[in-house]
Amino acid sequence: MKEDFYEILGVSKSASAAEIKKAYRKKALQYHPDKNPGDAKAEEMFKKSAEAYEVLSDPNKKAKYDQFGHAAFEGGGFGGGGMNMDDIFSQFGDIFGSAFGGGGFSGFGGFGGGGQRRVKGSNLRIRVKLTLEEIANGVEKKVKVRRKIQAEGVTYKTCTTCNGRGQVTKVQNTILGRMQTAATCSVCGGSGQILDGKPGDADAQGLKVSEETVSINIPAGVEEGMQLKVPGKGNDAPGNGIPGDLLVAIETQEHETLKREGDNLHYDLYISISDAILGTSKEIDAVGGKVRIKLEPGIQSGKILRLRGKGVSSLNGYGSGDLLVHVNVWTPKELNKEQKDFFERMQGNENFEPKPEKSDKSFFEKVKDMFS
Repeated sequence: MKEDFYEILGVSKSASAAEIKKAYRKKALQYHPDKNPGDAKAEEMFKKSAEAYEVLSDPNKKAKYDQFGHAAFEGGGFGGGGMNMDDIFSQFGDIFGSAFGGGGFSGFGGFGGGGQRRVKGSNLRIRVKLTLEEIANGVEKKVKVRRKIQAEGVTYKTCTTCNGRGQVTKVQNTILGRMQTAATCSVCGGSGQILDGKPGDADAQGLKVSEETVSINIPAGVEEGMQLKVPGKGNDAPGNGIPGDLLVAIETQEHETLKREGDNLHYDLYISISDAILGTSKEIDAVGGKVRIKLEPGIQSGKILRLRGKGVSSLNGYGSGDLLVHVNVWTPKELNKEQKDFFERMQGNENFEPKPEKSDKSFFEKVKDMFS
């Protein structure tokens, strides 16, 4: 079971944003890898603290965490968890200030300790279309992606413009005195390295295009327009850089008979007058296959039957929605003489006179119940 984020940082749920930031900085400096070389436990605590801060420092993520706990971020690609050292220093490096030479540390990026910055490759974006069955149960998709990778035989050397630091320092005279500023090196793009040699199939950055099959685990309950992230499956970065990410946009295919509303599904069932009077059983569509339902004699048009747990699995892992079956009694537009004679005889018959009971809800009450 994952540890509570508030306990990791040592703050209460009512802590302010400033208190949360202060607590994280204290933990990060305590467990910083430069201060604890070779200490796997300290590195793990360093990552846990960053993961906790990533959620609690974001008002939207914090609100979800306060309501649902760790379940709010399960399923992959929706924030929280799985941070590596490069993620931590690219997002929160400013918090360390000058405690470690500007935020980075040897071997993991940043500009600290004379180390060079690790540039991240560009992200790739694809769209994946899912059926309602795949959305309801979750699915693993394998897609072919054309991404840039570092070509074999490529060699790099230290950039002479920035001396491998990835940034250049400029000193300017202003009315306030001499001001020093740092900017990304325009020659190496911030990587601290430039191309030294490359094979013929590589581009000017030492990269080549390669097709790769990527496996994407899509959790149940995703919706149209959501975006998942597959770390490290974007384009490679030149030199000793960090690969970009693969961003997966979700598209949904419309089902022939089922309509989705949140975690619930809706099905329109049309029955004849005779079926409504006598009662019957019908086979209908559901995401797990066909299901058979029983209709009691005298069922009314507009009746809603609820099949619990037959909807879409919740994205947050809190069970599944329901399948709501809307019963519609279909009235024939044309009758033969025998049928017409029968219904003419039934006009005025006491059994055919409408006698709604108190338990028979009006249309507006049904709509209210459906959305409550």
